Amino acid sequence: MLKIGNVEMNNNVVLAPMAGVCNPAFRLIAKEFGCGLVCAEMVSDKAILHGNQRTLEMLFVDEREKPLSLQIFGGDRESLVEAVKFVDKNTNADIIDINMGCPVPKVTKCDAGARWLLDPAKIYEMVSYAVDAAEKPVTVKMRIGWDDEHIYAVENARAVERAGGAAVSVHGRTREQLYTGYANWDIIKDVKEAVSIPVIGNGDVFSPEDAERMLAHTGVDGVMIGRGALGNPWMLYRTVHYLTTGEKLPDPNPGEKMRIAMLHMDRLINLKGEGQAVREMRKHLAWYLKGLPDAARVKTELMEMTRRADVARRLDEYVESLADLEAAVQTEDIPAVVH
Repeated sequence: MLKIGNVEMNNNVVLAPMAGVCNPAFRLIAKEFGCGLVCAEMVSDKAILHGNQRTLEMLFVDEREKPLSLQIFGGDRESLVEAVKFVDKNTNADIIDINMGCPVPKVTKCDAGARWLLDPAKIYEMVSYAVDAAEKPVTVKMRIGWDDEHIYAVENARAVERAGGAAVSVHGRTREQLYTGYANWDIIKDVKEAVSIPVIGNGDVFSPEDAERMLAHTGVDGVMIGRGALGNPWMLYRTVHYLTTGEKLPDPNPGEKMRIAMLHMDRLINLKGEGQAVREMRKHLAWYLKGLPDAARVKTELMEMTRRADVARRLDEYVESLADLEAAVQTEDIPAVVH
């Protein structure tokens, strides 16, 4: 069980707030696959205050997704506080999260995201004002540091706690690493030992066994899964089940993968219309197909498609071809591939 402020989750598995991924279409699937808490992709404080239509649409929360955390980024105190107030009063999110981990230059150049990692005093000030402005719990997602010479994870987490933050999520990489190398779970452990608020660990969790190892190694209260869930919401379900029962569930078959991929697409179509949804789904379809036989050729064809019907037809043909191949192997019409 994971509890953040007054918000209780059914389990301690959390979906990371991935940009370009965690819209309501995917978040709802994650929730249906048992995820305890889902996090929306980050939105700009200034875009909220300017009334940007696309940004305001990103603040939509389906009741079936709850509990849910909405994430804001910004570097200016006044605009961040006003954006926090807006989200607090005008959305049905359960938690407001402040991003201080995004490594991309267009964010850090605005003194936002990972730029905060260099200044524990600023973290304390900004989080204090955000907490005072909101009735909902305020949390922070951060990286362990800016680079190997500037790792202030413990100091930064303590600043969040002193400021009244309800929890902190820690990605075990520096800003300089981006998504390369390995996540440093030892520093996540140091953070957990340094604060009394809930700590959620993030980084290099690609299997249920990874989640179990992170919990055992760091003592964190929750495990955040990001890239491991791309095209693979079963990872969330299998992790919840494994942590609860110790039982390892099998991976889904290709037919089940393509069924959920089409459910994902249909929900995205309802949100954004067919043209935009099919284009956005191309990257997701590549993730759903990852590791399956003869997937490269299918991916290439899907990248050119613009209509739902064409995608559905091609995926149906693909699943049927795999079933035919399996049947041929079982009847020994062709030799099985030895791995």
